[in-house]
Amino acid sequence: MTPRIVDLSTPLYDGIRGLETEPKTTIDTEGYNTTTLHLYSHTGTHMDAPRHFVAGGDAIDEVDLRACVGSADVIDLTATEPNGVIGVEDLAHHESRIGARARLLLRTDWCLHVEANDFRTHMPRISLELARWLVERQVALLGVETPSVASVRPGHEQELRDVHRALLEGGIVIVEGLCNLHELHQDRVHFVALPLRVRGCDGSPVRAIAIEK
Repeated sequence: MTPRIVDLSTPLYDGIRGLETEPKTTIDTEGYNTTTLHLYSHTGTHMDAPRHFVAGGDAIDEVDLRACVGSADVIDLTATEPNGVIGVEDLAHHESRIGARARLLLRTDWCLHVEANDFRTHMPRISLELARWLVERQVALLGVETPSVASVRPGHEQELRDVHRALLEGGIVIVEGLCNLHELHQDRVHFVALPLRVRGCDGSPVRAIAIEK
């Protein structure tokens, strides 16, 4: 059977938050097309490096790529309300699937809000307690369909810092802005999300895919 590949990456285009493009050369003038990209390190589907929130932390080119490729479990959390907080109790009944070196993809279907006004203001996010619980269980990678694992609303800066630091200091690779988890037929897939090898950077867009066999 031919493996089925599902693209889990948000399309990038000129004008999306964090990306501007301009032609560098054209076929009509130079004989070939090239484009200059002005790219924010956390645009679209992206990976956070420890350096994003941890002073002196590893940069994106130092992330252990073994965590970025391999089997991943898709956890259905679509019952989570907008602006809801995902806690330990929401993942506890999946405990047998959550152990050392596990890769978890949290399905909330929030990617369907990507063009909506509430995409960044009312997204569900994980609690600090859950972040610490995942670290205790030595999870390798956490992927979410929201633009951040924690709230980015004004006044929630402490939450934003604390949740990210807990995960990143605990050795968990964070992938944010995934999409299309609702298109998967299986709750266990082969996952790939590789960052650009940008020396010393705090994060990078990724092309994330799931492979179903």
